[in-house]
Amino acid sequence: MDAAAIDRYLRLLNVPAGKPTLDLLRKIVRAHLKRVPFENISKLWYARTPGYAGLPGVDRFLEGIGQYGFGGTCYSNNHYLNLLLAALGFDARLCGADMSRPDVHVVTMVKLPEGEFLVDGGYAAPFLEPLPLFSAGPVDVSLGYERYVLHPRDARGRSRLDLFRDGALKHGYTAKPEARDIAEFTGVIGDSFRPEATFMNAVVVTRFEDDRSLVLHNRTLIESRGTVSTRRELSGRSDVIAALEERFGMPSRISDAALPDMKRLDDPWA
Repeated sequence: MDAAAIDRYLRLLNVPAGKPTLDLLRKIVRAHLKRVPFENISKLWYARTPGYAGLPGVDRFLEGIGQYGFGGTCYSNNHYLNLLLAALGFDARLCGADMSRPDVHVVTMVKLPEGEFLVDGGYAAPFLEPLPLFSAGPVDVSLGYERYVLHPRDARGRSRLDLFRDGALKHGYTAKPEARDIAEFTGVIGDSFRPEATFMNAVVVTRFEDDRSLVLHNRTLIESRGTVSTRRELSGRSDVIAALEERFGMPSRISDAALPDMKRLDDPWA
């Protein structure tokens, strides 16, 4: 990532450059979660645009944030956040994480004098703070009907994160500490664009603010504040497109071109 891209990225986040401290890490993570959504509308749009499928280049990624309200899924969000942190002098490494299959998720681990932290801007989760990997007990993050629990590292240095919804275990991943290169995930990124892939048959868009969130999960609009979540069912594709523009700032012409017929809607957390 060159100096011009770093400057552009920081301006989008409205965070000035500085020394690689825990305070700066917190500012960047919070700004990133608020400004760069987890979403797959860009993925659907790129897949339907000749020559755009695959991991977007840094210029396209930043253009998407600035012009269309895009962010991305874990590969783009966490890859570019990792590059930004490394460019600012942080000891940050990209790491693989296992879900139902190995290495289908990526995260960043950042080493500081205070300890090592997990940074994940690609799990549609309210991780507005770096999560301490050195904690002797579980680290709990809750918002609305969701609760995330990061467990202490195991003997191999791996970190298990569990997602609970309405008190029931719904999903999770195991983050592995070994440094990886994004090129090692070329195959899984390519697979994620296959017609049968989950995020080619679902709609997930998130927006996070302090103590509140807005999530579009297929046809359900979920607003959470504190410990309370409210859900509203949208009637059809046109309502989804309208919500994307009105609530998430994504132009309707982009969503209309991106969205499939919505007859098949997968649950990414199933």
